[in-house]
Amino acid sequence: MMSYPNDTAYHRPVMLRECLEALDLRPEGRYVDVTFGGGGHSARMLEPLTTGHLYSFDQDADAEAEATRLARPQFTFIRANFRDLYAELAKLGALPIDGLLADLGVSSHQFDTATRGFSTRFDGPLDMRMDPAADQSAADVVNDYSEAELHRIFGMYGEVTNARTLATTLVAARRGRTIATIDELKKAIAPCTPRGKENKYLAQVFQALRIEVNDELQALQEMLMQTAQVLRPGGRLVVMSYHSLEDRLVKNFLAKGKFFGEAEKDLFGRTNQPFRVLTRKPIEASADEIAENSRARSAKLRVASLN
Repeated sequence: MMSYPNDTAYHRPVMLRECLEALDLRPEGRYVDVTFGGGGHSARMLEPLTTGHLYSFDQDADAEAEATRLARPQFTFIRANFRDLYAELAKLGALPIDGLLADLGVSSHQFDTATRGFSTRFDGPLDMRMDPAADQSAADVVNDYSEAELHRIFGMYGEVTNARTLATTLVAARRGRTIATIDELKKAIAPCTPRGKENKYLAQVFQALRIEVNDELQALQEMLMQTAQVLRPGGRLVVMSYHSLEDRLVKNFLAKGKFFGEAEKDLFGRTNQPFRVLTRKPIEASADEIAENSRARSAKLRVASLN
């Protein structure tokens, strides 16, 4: 079994060894990392490639700058949302591919940069845009959404138990003033934040806002629906998620070829499944890795190959 070192402090990739083994990398293969982030996975995916090629997607300017460290003939960075997967690869004549990695969620760098507004640990602007050039920020959601819309996103995307009360409290708090920073948001929702469970509750609230700002679940579904078009038969699809909403979508898609409802069947009653699932249960990080990198605690890795 190969050993892979941890990456730089810019971004420590989760389950690096497991991801690389799942991709079954070949020197002449063509691969895609749809979530470049800090480049931790991409850097190691590049190592075995000789005549092969790696295409890495990210919509973040910081990620694009970091990608210059990997400049070589076998590497192409694509500044785009992964929902444009097929169009961007087709434009480059890069189809079909042998494997695709998606490490969902927020990169370590984004979490650790206070001005990006992703983390509850710092004060900073209520931003949370993965593409800093995007129109809508978390501040826009907090200040402009109706009470009903806030109730919906906190309940659906944050799975917050008191979502209705939270929405009501937030709308009352923003009357006559703008909530522009993380500390202002925390103070505004303090009356409905459970004592002793502040960190978990705030994480759920931030998750809901982040998903809404970046249209994350819809983008994920659009990307996954294109994977059967871009992978060659036998090509690997490797997806790592960090919360139940993402993982449920990935699990259903790999098992049934769709996100909701039962798998479709042909005239003979056979299920029409584009993928063969290679992980009956999701792979999870080891206790040692979780001790070194707390972000790995919630990660679930699922692997499939195209039929």
